[in-house]
Order: sequence, then structure tokens, then C-alpha cells
Amino acid sequence: MNAYTHILVGLDLTEECPQILQRAWTLAQVCGAKLTVAHVIEPLTFAYGGDMPIDLSEVQDQLQIKAEQELLRLIRNADCEVEQEHVLVGQPATELHHLAKQINADLITVGSHGRKGFALLLGSTSNSVLHGAGCDVLAIRVSGND
Repeated sequence: MNAYTHILVGLDLTEECPQILQRAWTLAQVCGAKLTVAHVIEPLTFAYGGDMPIDLSEVQDQLQIKAEQELLRLIRNADCEVEQEHVLVGQPATELHHLAKQINADLITVGSHGRKGFALLLGSTSNSVLHGAGCDVLAIRVSGND
């Protein structure tokens, strides 16, 4: 098997993201792979049911700008070489699958909290990304503050 050539890192912009990005960057260096970073914002119309008589497009635009700034700050602080960064709107697993195919990524990395019990049964983004991915998926276990 050949080394990975293009790694897509899905980040949720939580406090664990530097761990995930650093591990993915280390793997990219070992493999000589390109690194692409993505964050997916769920549309407000989905989050709030879509029946609100308020135009949420301006709020959605502000959320996207804030996410883009945070993603760039995270990359800058991690001191890693990123080929591309993306802030997408949609369902995280679907958008990451689509982007991975579009950029020919051969590995998607996401963070995993190692949940058990009900939290595991309810599913997670990392589990959703795993199912339906057209390439390998690596769940990077993140340590919380427990």
C-alpha cells in the first residue's frame, strides 16, 4: 500500500482542534501528503426547523465569516502547511465526503471523543463520516478536560 497523498481534516472549531490538526499535520509530513482543512456549518434553516418567518441569511453569512477567521487563526497557530481551507454549509458528513471526492483526498481525519453508552448510540460526526466515505477515515481520539 502506498502512503497517503492528500489528507482532508474535518474540524469542528472546538478547543480540541489543535490536537487534531497537529496529528494530521504530522501524518501528512510522514507521508509527504498535502493537507486540506475544512469546517462545516449546518444551515440555520435546518437547525431551527426552517419555518421561521425571519431572513437568517445575514446571520448565516456572519457565522461563515467568523468560522473562516477562526479556521485561519487555528492554522496559523498550528504552524502547519495547509494546501487549502474550506468553510462549507451543509451536513458535516455529506459535505466532507463531497469535498474529499472533489479534491481527491485519500484520507479524511476527524476528531473522536471516544463516547460510550447513550452518546455512542446517538451517533457522532466521526461515525457519520466513516459510513459512506469513499476513502479511508481516521478518527483521532482527543482528550477532554475530564
